[in-house]
Amino acid sequence: MIEIIKEKEKWDTILGTMDQYDFYHTYDYQHISKNIEEEPVLIHYTEGNRSIALPLLLRSIADTPYMDATSVYGYAGPLTCNIDNDFDNTNFKNQLLAFFKKNNLVAVFSRLHPYIPIQQLVLKNMGEVTVMGKIVNVDLTKNLESQKKEYQKRLRTYINKERNVYTIIGSKTESDVLKFIDLYYENMRRVNADSNYFFKKEYFFGLLKSEDFKTDLLLARCNDSNEIVGGAMFIKKNNIVQYHLSGAKEEYLNLNPIKVLIDEARINATNENYTYFNLGGGKGGKEDSLFRFKAGFSKDFWIFSVWKYIINKDAYDGLVQKTLINVPKDLHKDYLAYFPHYRSPGQTKLPYDL
Repeated sequence: MIEIIKEKEKWDTILGTMDQYDFYHTYDYQHISKNIEEEPVLIHYTEGNRSIALPLLLRSIADTPYMDATSVYGYAGPLTCNIDNDFDNTNFKNQLLAFFKKNNLVAVFSRLHPYIPIQQLVLKNMGEVTVMGKIVNVDLTKNLESQKKEYQKRLRTYINKERNVYTIIGSKTESDVLKFIDLYYENMRRVNADSNYFFKKEYFFGLLKSEDFKTDLLLARCNDSNEIVGGAMFIKKNNIVQYHLSGAKEEYLNLNPIKVLIDEARINATNENYTYFNLGGGKGGKEDSLFRFKAGFSKDFWIFSVWKYIINKDAYDGLVQKTLINVPKDLHKDYLAYFPHYRSPGQTKLPYDL
């Protein structure tokens, strides 16, 4: 049986029955991060004592009778209860497909969670799961000394120096949050980020106020100038810590305060008995400069994948052809790298850059 959950109380109750979940799956995060035209739903499937919970954002496709679905920014995908590697997903697949067709869904896209491997079993024979690349995990079950031994030697030297240059503080005051937002926006402008990454101010305050998860805002204050020059948000739920957002003043990047902020978050999370500390990966899953920066902290790499499912191929192909007419030929490759193709912004930034 499938039921569609939209109410917070029942959403929270169902999550509490799952074997494992992260803050990305919570009711609050789904609503904090959704766009105006998106409707968060939790698709709850039960089969005896087994159950699956799949959070998605439903959205209409303009000027058509169709809809599609996507996942929130981050690592989401299906959650399970009492499901092991012997699970036959046939009934789930059939009921989920029936729900999608009944609601005129053309396609579904979801980022998957690197620490929940059973997701691929649940999604078997439904579209395709594509490996995007690696994410960097810091194993918090090791002691602090063992963790730091895995740092690149140069990184250890930098952090030791930064400990004398910056003072790390935790804060949730409005003035400090606004300073962090400015730092984050500055960073996004510097890397020429897509407009989707310029979250509204309410997004940041929503993360800090939510009781569904714990958000730590760490700030680096320069000891000489007494100025806040860097900041990072780390979000905690169950046994997982996620390095979520960060920013730093350009003039301090030669001794990048983000490095010591990550180090401080690692220490705090270890002392609080968390298991995983996900630093994320490179843009589009590539092993680029961003990935190499994160890999300086750990060589414990995990796989990051995305799920792409075309429900109505005729409608999908029609939408693609209709929009492709307006895309210059030299951008066709970038257009077709995006999923679903018909929602491509016509540029090289992908929807699963993490």
